[in-house]
Amino acid sequence: MKIFDRYLFKNLLIATLFIAVILAVVVFLTQSLRFLELVLGSGNSGLTFWILTSLALPRFFEIILPISIMAAILFLYNKMTIDSEITAMRATGYSPFSLGRPSIILACMMTVLLWGIAMWLTPLSLAKMQSMRAKITSEFSTVLFREGVFNQVSKGLTVYIKDRTKNGELAGLMIHDTRDETKPPSTILAKRGIIVTNNDVQQVIVFNGSRQQYNPNTGVLQKLAFDRYTIDLPSSAATDARWSEPEERTIIQLLNPDKTNHDDMENLRQFNIEIQRRITAPLQALSFSLIALCALLLGPLDRRGQGKRMIAAIITIMALQGLYLAAYNLAKNSHLGIILMYLLTLGPIITSLFLLSAGSEKLRRKILYMQRDLGNKKVMETART
Repeated sequence: MKIFDRYLFKNLLIATLFIAVILAVVVFLTQSLRFLELVLGSGNSGLTFWILTSLALPRFFEIILPISIMAAILFLYNKMTIDSEITAMRATGYSPFSLGRPSIILACMMTVLLWGIAMWLTPLSLAKMQSMRAKITSEFSTVLFREGVFNQVSKGLTVYIKDRTKNGELAGLMIHDTRDETKPPSTILAKRGIIVTNNDVQQVIVFNGSRQQYNPNTGVLQKLAFDRYTIDLPSSAATDARWSEPEERTIIQLLNPDKTNHDDMENLRQFNIEIQRRITAPLQALSFSLIALCALLLGPLDRRGQGKRMIAAIITIMALQGLYLAAYNLAKNSHLGIILMYLLTLGPIITSLFLLSAGSEKLRRKILYMQRDLGNKKVMETART
């Protein structure tokens, strides 16, 4: 790299990282609200909250990083235009493509990074996050046991808790169990109880209570007083068998679905759409960067700033992003959507590279000379008449 390229690349990288960190913090705060109630209600540690929120971040980098590099390019090149640095570089023979070369290199590096994030990091983090959420939700002791209401823990099992003490004990319990259809329903009343987990099996241990069971066939109410009684809660093992969504699978898993799994075979189209999205979405980092470069490097420069061009570039990028999302939704029902996804990412890249190239520069000069010659001819004709 030349001195100017290194200087510009360094400033772009710093600006991009700074904007990315700011956006990541904003996303982190908004995502944390999703898990705050779940973690607080479940009684899990603060570490669980931080892990869940962090696992939700990688999928947003596909949006954060392209926006960050685009914003960095607009800010830095506009600042250099106001400071006349771009004008000085052009005077030394730098073409628009040469001026934008550091940005293009950084955008290409960002695209490769995003491919790695989209292909492996995001699906792995999403799978882990969903697994943790399912596990926390399945812990009925913390999520579903609410004071003063009848908690439907599972089919045939209802638990009422009058109060929850500061040390985590349950006070004033009533448990109605009709899970075993071969036995009469039973109702357990207890003064206090605790919930324990033993080898991933949750149990409610109640103290100082009674177990009542009415037999409709004999008309006899059986009552058993106890000092300690244990009730097994439904196992959460079913959460381990949860079918993984396409976005939770790595690129290798998407390319090699389980042919013996009925759900996998029914969702082959969704797997294909997800593969195409992971290929095209990271290209937006390069696409957005090139659009920003074309807006600020092509045409005459204005030392007062190029606010109108910046706004035009932002509107163009927002329109492309909206069209891409529409194409992605269309792809779920039609192959045309996949074609549009590639056109909306590769189209701006090819067009922008041509506009920044030397060939385009020669073509613009040729058109400018032709317009100048036509203007001179009109002036001469007017003078003759």
